[in-house]
Amino acid sequence: MRLRDILMLSTRMFKTNPSRTWLTILGMGVGTGAVVALVGLGFGLQGIILERIVLGDTLLSLNVTNPPSHVVTLDQPTLDEFSANSFVKDVSPMTSFAASITYNGLTGNANVEGMKPSYFLYTGTKAAAGQLFSEQTANEDNDSVIITTAMLKLFGVQDPADAIGQTLTMHVFVPQEGSDQTSEVTLDKQYHIKGVSSDDGTLAAILTLDEFKAHFQIPYYERVQVRVVDSKSLGPMQDLIIAKGFSVTALSKTVDQANKIFQGIQAVLAVFGGIALTVSAIGMFNTMTVTLLERTAEIGVMRTIGASSRDIVILFVAEAVIVGLLGGVVGIGIGGGIGVFFNELLSLAAGKFGGVSVSLFRYPLPFLGFIILFSGVVGFITGLFPARRAAKINPLDAIRYK
Repeated sequence: MRLRDILMLSTRMFKTNPSRTWLTILGMGVGTGAVVALVGLGFGLQGIILERIVLGDTLLSLNVTNPPSHVVTLDQPTLDEFSANSFVKDVSPMTSFAASITYNGLTGNANVEGMKPSYFLYTGTKAAAGQLFSEQTANEDNDSVIITTAMLKLFGVQDPADAIGQTLTMHVFVPQEGSDQTSEVTLDKQYHIKGVSSDDGTLAAILTLDEFKAHFQIPYYERVQVRVVDSKSLGPMQDLIIAKGFSVTALSKTVDQANKIFQGIQAVLAVFGGIALTVSAIGMFNTMTVTLLERTAEIGVMRTIGASSRDIVILFVAEAVIVGLLGGVVGIGIGGGIGVFFNELLSLAAGKFGGVSVSLFRYPLPFLGFIILFSGVVGFITGLFPARRAAKINPLDAIRYK
């Protein structure tokens, strides 16, 4: 049987029984749409978590901290040793002292931190307003300060942009070497707020490392970001640092674990959507069985004029596959429409209440392509039994069937 004849006969149901055909497609679409919407929710949740991470330099960085016992410390000789290692591309330290910070007549307790501009890059820190330190503006940045979003909340500032260009002063409590005592050092300088970082969990005002060193002696650093040459260097360098007694965390490992968790979440959501798809497939199977009974006489005529059993199977399977594929397309429309609706609703709510717009539902193109292909496979499986049953009908019995 020619392909043209197969397509013409397998699509004839759109003319003979259009209502039942489109209802069957819609039923498949509802089931497929449930899968699309639920798995799209899983992709959205995964994207919301991982989009906060700056890929590249961030994933190739190791976060090194001092052990609780302080048997070893991140002092300058240790940093020089890290820098000389062939696995390492750059080393970016951070130091921190407790401080009393005054802003707009209000005083609060926080930390004053000193760090290189690359530290923001390696930790994935973004600017909520203004600009962060950069290598290009290193000389100008000595009179500037970066404050965290959490710091703004301490002073009751809601909009980060309102803080840009404002000034603050600091009284720093410097630890005395060899004891638990601190000495208060007042910085006779007003720092202009250049930017607000996205960090909403740390109360801190951040100076450039050069500016910090100009006022204080640094016995050791709080933490260091070690940027390795490539992904293959992560493991060996991490083992080397741990062997020296330091604590190490790698964001790449956290991302891998998060991806595994979200894959599990997507699988669970797909199972719930699959239940709805199974119900739709049962309905489609019932429709194909009814179609077989209605067309029994037609099958007998086709067999009598020379159609083989294989031709009958192909016709029924082709009809089921077409319905399945169209059901997949309709399902993508339904599931995608649900996602777009809720994404727009969240965007409107975020704009109204001053929040950040997020895409709660996301649909990668490979996933949508898989859904269409999977719908065709469901149609094939659903139509296979009625097709084989139709092929086994005796032509003479089929002609006499009423």
